[in-house]
Amino acid sequence: MAKIMPFHIAFPVHDLKLAREFYGGLLGCPEGRSSEEWIDFDLYGHQIVAHLKAGHEPDLHHNAVDSHAVPVPHFGVVLEMGDWQALAERLKAAGQKFVIEPYVRFQGQVGEQATMFFLDPSGNALEFKAFQDIGQLFAK
Repeated sequence: MAKIMPFHIAFPVHDLKLAREFYGGLLGCPEGRSSEEWIDFDLYGHQIVAHLKAGHEPDLHHNAVDSHAVPVPHFGVVLEMGDWQALAERLKAAGQKFVIEPYVRFQGQVGEQATMFFLDPSGNALEFKAFQDIGQLFAK
């Protein structure tokens, strides 16, 4: 397997204050550089950048996966199971609304994984998942 390097993703938000509260506050992402038009966040060692786009309206499509309507596009991180469970509990305690509630998908099958989907305040979809066996990440 190749050495894992941090990814970078830039995405639109309609309000930087709300983005700061959501990513920095709720998700606990340390803030990096910022300006009047963007904010860098450290999402589990990955660089995500919220860019201000006035009037941003997300254009989400949905695909069926394990009988759920998965929002596309989306991004997130594969966590260790304990970290995933802690995040799910923190989000539930904060009253975060889920697109797909935390659950185990493909149960008893190749690729079994815990997953959850939710939207940021600008409507960007996020997925966080975890595997009991990380070797199943790319299993067919």
